Amino acid sequence: MENTYVIVGGSSGIGLEITRNLASDGHRVFVYSRSHQPLAGLTNVEHQHFDVLEDEGRLNNLPEIIDGLVYCPGTINLKPFGRLKETDFLHDFRVNVTGAVKVIQQTYPALLKSDQASIVLFSTVAVQLGMNFHCSIAASKGAVEGMVRSLAAEFSPKIRVNAVAPSLTDTPLATGLLSGEARRKTSAEMHPLKRYGNVTDMASAAVFLLSPASSWITGQILHVDGGMSALKV
Repeated sequence: MENTYVIVGGSSGIGLEITRNLASDGHRVFVYSRSHQPLAGLTNVEHQHFDVLEDEGRLNNLPEIIDGLVYCPGTINLKPFGRLKETDFLHDFRVNVTGAVKVIQQTYPALLKSDQASIVLFSTVAVQLGMNFHCSIAASKGAVEGMVRSLAAEFSPKIRVNAVAPSLTDTPLATGLLSGEARRKTSAEMHPLKRYGNVTDMASAAVFLLSPASSWITGQILHVDGGMSALKV
């Protein structure tokens, strides 16, 4: 059955992999991202420029019915607490929280028209597991997790709301953290499963939360983190 999905931040990294997975399964995908370039080689995909930090922040040409929404924009702003400025916290909050609010409010009427609507947001392992230099990002993603639970309650039973909480994942956003063989090896060893994440890991989790296979799951944070948040080995 063909469904219609909206992927914000769907032109790179995890968002692009989600887009590819959904499109290859025959679904219609509307991608909104900062990229001005169309997504080549993908059928059933429409792409529009969108920047969550723009004041207007309008999602143009939304479909009339939306079966699933994924909000992928995020930040990796790792600094000692003493070097963080108020602008750092505000920027992370705008990208991770108010950007998602803006998108959900605009897509909500079309999500209500679906018989199986699902919203997927992204958190981070650093919310549950205290980590050095993560104060700003953990604060904003902690707000995302609170919003997931609140909206899951408010939108039930019509719309399910969940989040994926990754650990370090090999995406363009994490390029600096995985530059060089030594950093890659250290990052892999930090995880009980002895590797860092990849876009397939995260996209598979998001697609599952969009699908009927997760139809009895809402208000949950799915930890896709190689065991980091739960295990000490």
